Amino acid sequence: MTKPLTVPPKTGHKTLLYSQLAMDLDNLEADIAVLGMPYGSAYSAADFTNDQTNAPTAIRQATDRVVRSPGHYDFDIDGPLLQERDDIRFVDCGDVMADLAAPGSHYERVEAVVRKILAAGALPIVMGGDHGITTPVLRAFDSLGPITLVHVDAHLDWRDEVNGVRDGLSSPIRRASEMKHVAKIVQIGLRAQGSGRPEELRAAKAYGSELITAYELHDVGMDAVLARIPDGGNYYLTIDADGLDPSVMPAVAGPAPGGVTFVQARKLIHGLVKKGRVVGMDIVEIQPEKDVNQISCITAGRLILNLIGSAIRAGYFDNRR
Repeated sequence: MTKPLTVPPKTGHKTLLYSQLAMDLDNLEADIAVLGMPYGSAYSAADFTNDQTNAPTAIRQATDRVVRSPGHYDFDIDGPLLQERDDIRFVDCGDVMADLAAPGSHYERVEAVVRKILAAGALPIVMGGDHGITTPVLRAFDSLGPITLVHVDAHLDWRDEVNGVRDGLSSPIRRASEMKHVAKIVQIGLRAQGSGRPEELRAAKAYGSELITAYELHDVGMDAVLARIPDGGNYYLTIDADGLDPSVMPAVAGPAPGGVTFVQARKLIHGLVKKGRVVGMDIVEIQPEKDVNQISCITAGRLILNLIGSAIRAGYFDNRR
């Protein structure tokens, strides 16, 4: 018997935002599919069990604080979660777990799972885990290129390797730049000091990455930033929790004041949905033990909700039947 690619979510809320649990990936019927990817590629032994691995469960457990009832009107998306559409199939595919007996195999499995989600015609929304998870997830989108990668983060994430690991949390944008199906990279919210040494900054600029600091964003506004993103494209949105301001996202390893506000992040999501097609999204690097009144997990859930609601309103799933 073939070992399943994913496992069901843990106790409490069994799925995110009251979605249906869907574990049969070979016969998946979905328009929107949530997936947990708790484990990245560790730099040290301690990273195997760091608190970010608990984030998919913690975000699911905030479900009733994100959405009190999925049928209630929501002002963020001008209607209920699924926009009063009984035909929208919103599912949770569980979590891709790591196997210490086969290091790296979870990266292969998550790529396989995302490929199955895409083959079903669904929109994948992935909850990390650390930012290393974006690398295998994004590899699965090679049939949807050219893709514009939109990256919200305090940090540059252009390290080539750390402790010999090339697909860890400091390297996802460097790895994305090497993927043929990624045509453009836009990085928003950069500030303070993080994973980028001068040589990484030079590499990002040499590639042609659009680098937008949080301070430039605050000066010019998100509308001006959206105008710098090509129209009519396929967009993959990756959100590192520390890209947002710690006032709304305190549960991160390296909080830095001055980050992207929730209002700006919401405008980015709605703007991308209107400009072209958001083909996938992930949100990573929440550390639940550091959360305050669940606000980080609630914020993550509200961002996911905004993508779901705006995508439905934009007609993404109108021609599926």
